[in-house]
Amino acid sequence: MQLQLLRNATLKLSYAGRTILVDPDFGARHSRRALAGKSANPMVDLPMPIEDILVGVDLVIVSHLHADHFDDVAKECVPKDLPLICRAGDEEAIAKAGFTAIKPLDCYQRLGSIIIKWQPAQHGTGAVVETMGPVMGFSLEAPGEPALYWCGDSVLYPPLQEAIAATDPDVIVTHSCGALWDGTLIVMDAQQTLDLCEAAPGATVIATHMEALDHATISRAALREAADGRGIGPDRLLIPADGETVEIRAVVAA
Repeated sequence: MQLQLLRNATLKLSYAGRTILVDPDFGARHSRRALAGKSANPMVDLPMPIEDILVGVDLVIVSHLHADHFDDVAKECVPKDLPLICRAGDEEAIAKAGFTAIKPLDCYQRLGSIIIKWQPAQHGTGAVVETMGPVMGFSLEAPGEPALYWCGDSVLYPPLQEAIAATDPDVIVTHSCGALWDGTLIVMDAQQTLDLCEAAPGATVIATHMEALDHATISRAALREAADGRGIGPDRLLIPADGETVEIRAVVAA
C-alpha cells in the first residue's frame, strides 16, 4: 500500500492494483472563506498540479460534502465517469454535479479483490453534530495488503473505538488537527489521536487533515511533541507533510 497525502484530507492511495482518490479538495490557496476568522482557506497550495494528481486514478471516495472534502474545483476536474463511492444520502447531490457512476456505501462493496466497508464517524459532539451533518469513515481489506481504517472527520467516540477493535487494522488514518466549531472539537486533537494510538498498539497511525484550515488548533510539530511525550515514536505515529508518500507493506504471518 502506498498512501500519498496531498493536502488536508485529500489522499491518493495505491491499493491492491487500484489508484484511489479520497476526498478531493482542489481549491487554490485562499479561494474560500475563513472558518475561524484567522485566514481564508485552504491556507496552503496543493503540492502538485491537479492533472498530476488525477493521473492513474480509477476510483474516487467522497466521505461527505463539506467543501474541504469535495469542493467545486474537484467537481469540475474529476472525470464524471469515474466510479465514485459516497456516503449513502449524498448520491443525489453528487449526481447533480454530473457524476454518472455513483455507488453509495451503506454497508460494504467488493471492488475486485478489495472489500470496502462503511464505518461510523461523528463530526463533533453535542449540538454541533447536527450542524456538521452526517459523515462516514471506511475500511479497506484485500489479500496481500495491510488492512486500512480511515476514520474520516470524526472525534474519538465509542462506536469508532468499537469498530477499530472489531476491524483490527494494520493502518489507521486519523484527522488530527483539533478543529473547533463554536468552541467544540469536531475532529480528533492530539490527546484523542494519542489515545487511539494506545488503544490500537498493533497499528501504524497516520495523522492527516493538518495545517490546511484556519479552525485547526493542533500543528504537526505540536502533535509530534505530544506523541514523544507519551512515548509514541515516529514508527507508530506518522505525520506526513503535504505531498509525502508513505509505503506500508502487509505483515506476512510466519
